[in-house]
Amino acid sequence: MALDHGDPGDAPSVPPPLADIADTTRPSAAEEARTLVASTNIGTLASLTPDGDPWASFITYGLLDGSPVLCVSHMAEHGRNLAGNPRASIAVVTPNAEADPLASARITLAGHVEKPSEAEYAAARQAHLDGVPAAKYYVDYGDFSLWVLRVERVRWVGGYGRMDSASAEAYAAASPDPVIPKAAGAIDHLNNDHRDSLLAMAQTLGGFPDTTEVTCTGADRYGLDLRVTTPRGVAYTRAGYASPINSIDELRSATVELARRARAAH
Repeated sequence: MALDHGDPGDAPSVPPPLADIADTTRPSAAEEARTLVASTNIGTLASLTPDGDPWASFITYGLLDGSPVLCVSHMAEHGRNLAGNPRASIAVVTPNAEADPLASARITLAGHVEKPSEAEYAAARQAHLDGVPAAKYYVDYGDFSLWVLRVERVRWVGGYGRMDSASAEAYAAASPDPVIPKAAGAIDHLNNDHRDSLLAMAQTLGGFPDTTEVTCTGADRYGLDLRVTTPRGVAYTRAGYASPINSIDELRSATVELARRARAAH
């Protein structure tokens, strides 16, 4: 996976770490994609017109084991496009993106659409309703159809300089990160009340002993993302937990352990 903008090997104006980074493990592209697609219910569908032209449409979706389920009117141009050519992709961007949208994560799920089989129709219908409750008013109308996007390829971009692809198999096997969607309050708490601990993490675990300022920019099941300021410039690094965590409730104990380990290494 490509590293954060500012990590080792990136632009020469960005300082490299002065010591080994203790643990750079982070969610895979497949995990990032599963996390992002589960964080919202809207996206942009790309379909093909009868002339082969790309056609972009705003859509809503639910999820059936990670596969987007659409409910589309036959009168909509993209509905007619899907009926004529099943190739499609859906782009999804981070809800409440940063002031610079290109600094936020986004994904593209590419593949082909199919109407759900008889055996999975009830589950697909419920998946769409779970994601789009307002669809209860039209999901059973005769001029609407359910379509399931069978994902064949995934492209994830995490912001500047962070990007990777994932196969259909990796995407299907991945699960949404349990921490990322609920971590905003904890990140604010770390930045407001535990700057000293974050500084120690960056200096001893993150490979930047010359860090003078640090901000936690993200938290996931594997660790914390840190933005560090040094006399040499600004860079990004990681502080990994002792072991992956399975819920937001475990985040506090994981960061306490990180702080203890960082101070012991000082």
